[in-house]
Amino acid sequence: MPEAVQPQVIEKIKAIAMDVDGVLTDGGVWWGPNGEEWKRFHFADIMGLSLARRAGIAIALISGENSPLVDRMADKMGITDVHKGCKDKAGALRAFAERHGLPLQQICFIGDDVNDLSALAIAGLSACPADARFSVRQHCQVVAKLGGGNGAVREIVDLLLAAKAATKSVPVGDDGKER
Repeated sequence: MPEAVQPQVIEKIKAIAMDVDGVLTDGGVWWGPNGEEWKRFHFADIMGLSLARRAGIAIALISGENSPLVDRMADKMGITDVHKGCKDKAGALRAFAERHGLPLQQICFIGDDVNDLSALAIAGLSACPADARFSVRQHCQVVAKLGGGNGAVREIVDLLLAAKAATKSVPVGDDGKER
């Protein structure tokens, strides 16, 4: 099981990259009668990523799927770093770090399944939803209390924003708002 994360590790995070299915969604997919694909995204996660962007945290989506819904979600949230159909998530994470001039130690990666392990292994902070595969939870420094698609991303973002606020000596409430 993961050990407690040192606050200085969390404070250094300047970017978040994440898988989509099972992290921003609950991992389910619905198909309509004409083959259209539907996925559910949680507004708490959308707001969390918006708050992170406003705080200057760069965001990337790194998905093994090639769904147009990933583009739509990225457009809605203003995320320009999107990697779809990605089979080498560690490579995509390295490219994201290079594009932003960041060492991997300053990036948090959020994943939920075995295809995310390579990126989780090289990120400065590894995180996952509560319902991530057991083998993933064993390798993550932060395991959210909430499941994928149910606010887990917001929970992780709130942790990062609270750490940033603490370094500025700004009191932050449980809801992540400055007091």
